[in-house]
Amino acid sequence: MDINSDLGESYGAWRMGDDAAMLDIVTSANVACGFHAGDPAGILDTLKAAAERGVAVGAHVAYPDLVGFGRRHMDPSSRELVADVVYQIGALRGLARAAGTQVRYVKPHGALYNTIAHDARQGDDVITALLDIDPDLTLLALAGSPLIARARARGLTVVAEAFADRAYNDDGTLVSRRLPGAVLHDADQVAERMLRWAESGTLLSITGQPVRVQADSICVHGDSPGAVEMARRIRARLQAAGVPLAPFAATA
Repeated sequence: MDINSDLGESYGAWRMGDDAAMLDIVTSANVACGFHAGDPAGILDTLKAAAERGVAVGAHVAYPDLVGFGRRHMDPSSRELVADVVYQIGALRGLARAAGTQVRYVKPHGALYNTIAHDARQGDDVITALLDIDPDLTLLALAGSPLIARARARGLTVVAEAFADRAYNDDGTLVSRRLPGAVLHDADQVAERMLRWAESGTLLSITGQPVRVQADSICVHGDSPGAVEMARRIRARLQAAGVPLAPFAATA
């Protein structure tokens, strides 16, 4: 099982999360590329820290939305979206090389992530961008989304993820952050929830219904309050139960 988190999101004097602490826990790091968060120096620091710990690195691409932290829906043309994604991956690959590591996968962020899960046109644009820059990149996507089949049909390797700190609707989609109960905060309850999911493949929805979630990676949002402790307890709970932990993308 893989544990991933969104990192490299600090911007100048605006500090977001604790990358150093989180990198001691996770096996994969989704590193911001400057469009929704992250400045070059901070991104480079995060990449160096990931390289030192053998943590796999992915490009956390987003809409160009620093003010909204990439969580506002946008409708760029295909020409724009393909170029934006290629640009972000290329920038992160350059910084990763300087840090002694490399970009192994791509995970879209925020509104882009949620949009392409079901929007065929924008999803196809992101797939095209990966194929254009490097068809060996793995796409990390929302479990159960139509995007997965479309990407695999075009030759991409796709890994699905489950969210530790987010509530699910009965149909397997994520509960909107605008609704109460959408974000989970109790670290012990979340850790137990992830262990039960790892063993059974099911999560309880926000209404208490069992939801089948097929995935090979667990995401803990790095900007959530108490994120480090939550990730630490998830890792400890899985390890105590004998669940092997490793990045889904090779680091060597």
